[in-house]
Amino acid sequence: MTITLDDYRDCFAKAPPELVETIEPVFHDAARVMSPAGLSDYMEGARGLTNLGRGHDLVFAWLENMPSVVKECGEDVIRDCLSAAMKLSSMTSGEVIALLVSSLPTAARRLGDPELLRGYLALIHSLSAKAARGLRPMLSNIDELLSKLTLSGLRRWSNFGAEAYRRDLPNLTRYFALESADSRKMLQQERRGTLFIDSQRKLNFYLRALWGRDFFLRPTAADHEGFRPYIENHVMHLPDALDDLGDVTGTELYRAMAAHQAAHMQYTTAPISAEQLTPAQMFFIGLIEDARVEWRAARDFPGLAKLWGRLLKRSHENRAEHETIEWLEKFAALLNDPKAVTGREALDALGAKFHEELSARSDDNSLSWHLGLELFHIFAANRDVPSLRILNAIRIPYRDDNRFVWEFEEFDWASHGAEYIPASQRQVRKYVSVMEMAHEVDAELAGDDAQEIWVCMDEFMPYEDAGEATTSFNDMWGKEPISAPFHYHEWDYQVQLHRPDWATVYERRASKGDAGNVEAILAEHRPVAHRIRQIIDMLTPAGVQRVRNMEDGDEIDLNAAVDAMIAIRMGKQPNPRITMRNVINSRDLAVTLLLDLSESTNDAAPGSDKTVLELTREAATLVATAMSGIGDPFAIHGFASDGRHDVHYYRFKDFNQRFDDEAKARLDGMKGGLSTRMGAALRHAGVGLLKQPEQRKLILLVTDGAPADIDERDPQHLRHDTKKAVDELQAKGVLTYCLTLDPEADSYVKRVFGTNNYTIMDQVARLPEKLPALFASLTS
Repeated sequence: MTITLDDYRDCFAKAPPELVETIEPVFHDAARVMSPAGLSDYMEGARGLTNLGRGHDLVFAWLENMPSVVKECGEDVIRDCLSAAMKLSSMTSGEVIALLVSSLPTAARRLGDPELLRGYLALIHSLSAKAARGLRPMLSNIDELLSKLTLSGLRRWSNFGAEAYRRDLPNLTRYFALESADSRKMLQQERRGTLFIDSQRKLNFYLRALWGRDFFLRPTAADHEGFRPYIENHVMHLPDALDDLGDVTGTELYRAMAAHQAAHMQYTTAPISAEQLTPAQMFFIGLIEDARVEWRAARDFPGLAKLWGRLLKRSHENRAEHETIEWLEKFAALLNDPKAVTGREALDALGAKFHEELSARSDDNSLSWHLGLELFHIFAANRDVPSLRILNAIRIPYRDDNRFVWEFEEFDWASHGAEYIPASQRQVRKYVSVMEMAHEVDAELAGDDAQEIWVCMDEFMPYEDAGEATTSFNDMWGKEPISAPFHYHEWDYQVQLHRPDWATVYERRASKGDAGNVEAILAEHRPVAHRIRQIIDMLTPAGVQRVRNMEDGDEIDLNAAVDAMIAIRMGKQPNPRITMRNVINSRDLAVTLLLDLSESTNDAAPGSDKTVLELTREAATLVATAMSGIGDPFAIHGFASDGRHDVHYYRFKDFNQRFDDEAKARLDGMKGGLSTRMGAALRHAGVGLLKQPEQRKLILLVTDGAPADIDERDPQHLRHDTKKAVDELQAKGVLTYCLTLDPEADSYVKRVFGTNNYTIMDQVARLPEKLPALFASLTS
């Protein structure tokens, strides 16, 4: 395909002579940096902007600036830039659109990544709706802004001005023109220490000097919680800005990050299989693999060990959230420096073994696999392995997320004519009659790995040698029966669209424990139970109440009528409110208590000798006692998740069930495990709650952390999805209230649940005491 300028000369027939004279040299400059397809998009964009009728300055700005943009970010962004200009045409003038196009080379050069440039275009479009008058002064100062701010910082800076001065247009213009004190103050507040774009060229030279080859580095927005550098398609993704870390400058931190990732790419000759490994085991193996590739790099370039050692030493100077993290940080420093010690005999011995075997097996990453599992078992033996969220919070700031070192077995389901089925679902339950079951009882009975389980349509109780049996055949063998799948959409905040049928919920039968343990909870918390009885007395509906002093009631209030007649006889104005009405005082409320049962609930609660799960069970018991006494219909459900394909959902007590020994046994049998896909669980809970006839509906969510799952690396994705689920339920009349036990929840819970729809429990041990009072305040 050949693109010639003659094909587009008709577009510029009415253009002024000075524009026509510049078209040909600009076209030839563009042809040197664009492919024929890109050149076609470029010229078609010029044609479209000409037909837009917003002046020739806009067309000239497009022709002059887009080749520079393509040189920095590639020609795939041409259509995105054209689309952004077209969208602005209905919101602002052609001069402002021309300013946007003129700012694109600066944005492309300073951001250095096509995805970040698309984020910049989305920010401009958002501001055109919120603060259109601020666009012109901001675009006029974009060079200064992007020289000091990342894209995330620019977004926060501009959103502050748009919200603060949305009704003060003169000050809005001054803010975006960098003329006001608030503008300069916010600019300094959002300014980061070292920008990637200012260090990229130096990092390329640095890595080339070490290994004699080029590496591809790209900036990535790193303003969300839990971000870690990563390698994808042999491209190193680093944060778009870094602050100084004590005496370690941002430039040195960039060098440590880049050198560590380059060491992975140089010395990882084969990936490590992740099959049959838990995420925690993968973390421990990855910690050893990081040390192995760093040892190889430091053997060739000894100065790297000193650079990494400074950061490893800083990591364990302060107390961590969990004691295991402190031991792991000391162990990481030991792997870097064989002279260091952790103070724990088993770890010191494993570190010595690591350094002893490296001399002979430094190229073999199976060493990392074996030593990593040994390290895991050291902590697992003492039940010191925390949740994956805590493990990922290890304070080694320069290391990546290790996705480069792992290999996951892939299976082509399409070519095999099958669809994905979670392992827990691969078992068929066949319903048979009593006679069929009786004829087969002498056969070998099925275990958990059986493909087919027979279920008797009636309870069939076999007799045992020692007397009458108490367990039916239905309950003796096979996995717990589960429901048919429930599919729910999930919100993708990056494209602002729902992913249809993305998450799958399966309802599982809750395991039973001892109902007596739940009764013991009430005995243990006798003062709280007494307070609950007082709450019940205050909240119990009073039945039929007579409302007097009404103008339009159902019947005459004789006392008021007599008073009105007396007033008339005395020549005074009578009170017209002489009727009354009988009103049924009903609470009309249905509540679902939704419990987070993820793995982290097995951790010990701060300030208590009990686990978070045990405290959650006690709190649920006390709330259920309160709701049973008041008479509100309520359900107690729990959830956990093993990826988007398998969200576990448990019903400990449903609306149509009594809070009896059966429900108490199920509540005592609940266990913690897996992850927290909160949005899918809320949507499923909302479906059941919306079937209730009560007018007011409440989901009371008890959780100990942020939404997270093993198949989602971006922590913001599930938080945005949970917020969307909360908004969807709110639109249908269901209020969602979150009681979080996460002390770090301030950074996200308000955005997810709303200003007045959450409570953060600073003292987790007081959960059983606080939850009933919170329920009373929400439902009174």
